[in-house]
Amino acid sequence: MKQNDKNHNESNQKIYSEDETKLILHGLRQYYVKLNEYEKNAKLIGLLNKIKFNQMIIFVESGRRCKALSKLLTEQNISTVEIHRRMPKEERLQRCKEFKEFKKRILVATDLIGFHMDFAAVNIVFNYDMSEDADTYLHQVIGAGVV
Repeated sequence: MKQNDKNHNESNQKIYSEDETKLILHGLRQYYVKLNEYEKNAKLIGLLNKIKFNQMIIFVESGRRCKALSKLLTEQNISTVEIHRRMPKEERLQRCKEFKEFKKRILVATDLIGFHMDFAAVNIVFNYDMSEDADTYLHQVIGAGVV
């Protein structure tokens, strides 16, 4: 197994790969469920009501999707904080602070957040919308502090 030379974040986890198309994070459990678009909401709500977690981040593809999913979850009595690119920087930072201070346990965010933050209490990351490339996916998982 070939070790990639990059170290990420304070956790100093290393990325290993046998070839560039099969990147893995050592010690990270990853699961996926292939769903049609219309099945995503029901599956996510079902999982949120079943699993135990400290904090989680749900990554979505756009600010519009971020708002819509956060609203849907709130309507289901699932409290969230949302962060996306369309928000002013000060508001994004304030919401990150709220999340870090455990005022909310679920963060719905665009990929913007994965590149800039480390959340120590996050132990679950959902990719509601799958990233278009491996680099973005890895930054989301590593940046969220899950590894």
